[in-house]
Amino acid sequence: MGVDLNSSPAPLRILETVLYAPDLTRIEDFYRRALGLEPFAAEPGRHIFYRCGDQMLLIFNPDVTQFPTAGASLPVPPHGAEGEGHVCFGASGGDIEQWLTKLESLGVPIEADFEWPRGGRSIYFRDPAGNCLEIAEPRIWGIA
Repeated sequence: MGVDLNSSPAPLRILETVLYAPDLTRIEDFYRRALGLEPFAAEPGRHIFYRCGDQMLLIFNPDVTQFPTAGASLPVPPHGAEGEGHVCFGASGGDIEQWLTKLESLGVPIEADFEWPRGGRSIYFRDPAGNCLEIAEPRIWGIA
């Protein structure tokens, strides 16, 4: 008897988001100062993991993770990406103004700050690896 592919469950949510950055020391400093995130787990030169609400932000050094890890205790396959990635952090409309002030006080250039046509504000900036970061109201996607 075959598997009914039409009755497969849908994912509940996104559990992890991944960005890549070769200089994890600069990344750790930036994410601590600019976003107030503290590492949940780290392996120097390989990865830094952050808990963000009920989700995880994983930042890997692609120069290392694109190759299999010799003697690894877990069979995680190699992976990596080239070029800048993107992640959007959710915030209330009132908090976005505070984020804007904080980022500007740290000298982080804001690339865009606007209201979406259906409602909701977004601000965009970059981390030291060039990844495009956004802080936005969840209502830009119709999420409360």
